[in-house]
Amino acid sequence: MSSTTTADHHDEHHDHGPQKGLARWLFTTNHKDIGTLYLWFSLIMFFVGGFMALIIRAELFQPGMQIVDPMFFNSMTTMHAIVMIFGVVMPAFVGLANWMIPMMIGAPDMALPRMNNWSFWIMPFAFAMMLGTLFTDSGGPAGGRTLYPPLVLQGGDSFAFVVFAIHFMGISSVMGSINIVATIFNMRAPTMPLMKMPLFVWTWLITAYLLIATIPVFAGAVTMLLTDRYFGTSFFNAAGGGDPVMFQHIFWFFGHPEVYILILPAFGVVSQIIPTFARKPLFGYASMVYAT
Repeated sequence: MSSTTTADHHDEHHDHGPQKGLARWLFTTNHKDIGTLYLWFSLIMFFVGGFMALIIRAELFQPGMQIVDPMFFNSMTTMHAIVMIFGVVMPAFVGLANWMIPMMIGAPDMALPRMNNWSFWIMPFAFAMMLGTLFTDSGGPAGGRTLYPPLVLQGGDSFAFVVFAIHFMGISSVMGSINIVATIFNMRAPTMPLMKMPLFVWTWLITAYLLIATIPVFAGAVTMLLTDRYFGTSFFNAAGGGDPVMFQHIFWFFGHPEVYILILPAFGVVSQIIPTFARKPLFGYASMVYAT
């Protein structure tokens, strides 16, 4: 009897049920809630990036200068690309991964739910920092989406904010990827070997490894740009013995896998949807896994 009373007393003080309102979304560790947050964030950034595209198209509507000056035009092309890649396509697929992977492998949630929450909330702040550079005296980044030196180093002091924003986007991606790998390897249902996983799970497993392998290299490249700009190093400055083309080699070590990071989850989505609606199992499952 006494133990029951103690338990009731304990519940009375500590069991407040699920959080309500804003707190639910701020502190959630539920994979579906976090997936929804990613998808909403992706949609909002889609409109932001789309508005930048409209500015670009409006400026190019006729020859000559129409509505924005050349520097701002270059900012639009640079930021449009970064927003669409890091702010739209990647978070959209991470949102789908958060929603679907635990359910597809029979797991109750992601392996690291608190890190999952953190990896999402880093994103809005990273993009706020990057988009905020448009309101600085020197304007946003205008060196093209590939950030090639020496052009990108001729921008103003907003460059530092862009580099830190890219670092935060990368931290978010790497944490999300570690979470996905840990979930897939440690939380599959006992009856599900790797070669019985749905293809969406396979494509995300490979995508996560690509992100973990390449994002730190990209982070290194933009950090070298940062030290060239502010600390007198000459990684990419020929006058100091550096090599501008070295940046391209380091950047494309990230940049080429990035195109697979963007497309593989989409292949996974298609490979789930077509067999489902065709009412037929996927032909050549093993070949598709090896091709991935």
